Amino acid sequence: MQIIETYGKYIEKFGNEDPAKARWLLKTGWSAQNLKFRFAPDKRLIPAHRYLAHLMMNTMLAPLKRPEKCSVVSIFTPCELLHEVGLSPYNVEAFSCYLTASAAERACLQQAEDQGISETLCSYHKTFIGAADRGILPRPKCIVYTNLVCDANLLTFRYLADLYQVPVFAIDVPFGQSHDNVKYVAEQLEELAAFLEKCTGHPVDEDSLKERLCISRRTLENISRFQSLRKDRCIPTDLVTPLYEGMTNNILLGTKEEEGYTARLLKDVLQASPAKGKKIYWMHTIPFWSDAVKKELMFQEKAQIVGCELAHTFDLDEYDFDPQKPYEAMAARMVYHALNGSASRRIENGIKNAKKAGADGAVWFGHWGCKHTLGASRIAKKKFEEQGIPLLILDGDGCDRSHGGEGQTATRLGAFLEMLQA
Repeated sequence: MQIIETYGKYIEKFGNEDPAKARWLLKTGWSAQNLKFRFAPDKRLIPAHRYLAHLMMNTMLAPLKRPEKCSVVSIFTPCELLHEVGLSPYNVEAFSCYLTASAAERACLQQAEDQGISETLCSYHKTFIGAADRGILPRPKCIVYTNLVCDANLLTFRYLADLYQVPVFAIDVPFGQSHDNVKYVAEQLEELAAFLEKCTGHPVDEDSLKERLCISRRTLENISRFQSLRKDRCIPTDLVTPLYEGMTNNILLGTKEEEGYTARLLKDVLQASPAKGKKIYWMHTIPFWSDAVKKELMFQEKAQIVGCELAHTFDLDEYDFDPQKPYEAMAARMVYHALNGSASRRIENGIKNAKKAGADGAVWFGHWGCKHTLGASRIAKKKFEEQGIPLLILDGDGCDRSHGGEGQTATRLGAFLEMLQA
């Protein structure tokens, strides 16, 4: 831990004095970690999850190595079109997670607040804004984002477009679920294809795009099947793997790498040992840096996280996801997204996936700054428990350690798990 803290201090120091050097330090440190993921992975993880750590780090390094071939995106932007024109996703939430893991988030948060960004804005967005404002994060080719789920998107991506002075495309997703709304979003995605062609000079091939959507569908089917199979199996995990799953199952959909990861999952789950301990389904983001959460849920036989809602946001049974209609299929994934619309849709989706994974309990994490999550917490507790799934409302911050509340987290999470075991 001391090494990481020292690393973070140097990133902060160079961020003030020489942003290019800070960026080089990030790239060098993350590349070294990626070599470790590849050649000396954590053997406590199943092989698929070891591969996932390497895959996610490759995704993070791409914008640092080739920013001119990347587009800044919000997490639920459909990225099949980006991949089709040769752009890599440069994701705000993921970069903020990695800056926090590098112990470099505090100065970035302060930088954003010094520029007038509200303290109550989501810390994932503030961290990225601060790092970009300091010159640590490089200028992308373009920006593509959506208003889906997070209202912070409306401020963050416009701010970044002004800062970087690059083309920007916003996707408007209506609140309700209907065929008309899917058509409305699909028309915007066709405009996005033209926007990306203009930005990159690379045409979108319709047949190739359809094949990408076939890959997306198979990937989603594999994830759903794995969730059912893991119900009776013990899959030891840390606190970052569920977040990797949530991230890659959005921004890497349509890639052979993500489909390959899910195929590995199905192979590994059949070789896993019988289930042990209590199974916890996690709603919203995970404070992976928290020692209190690590103590209770990281590689523990007594209790494990068996799923995170961010990886299970679209139900193939709710809408006909037809790869032969690629724009409509991508649009449906946004309009019928589990977190789009009323809080009850999100809660029902969480209950469904918790049951599929055989969860004994659930945690609803009230991330500071996320009004969507904080406002629905009491309704969620009532609905989960009516379905026989005890739910703990846990407050904190997934990115900013200063909002941690470690003592309260340790007490409440420990008591909740003791109650489940009793």
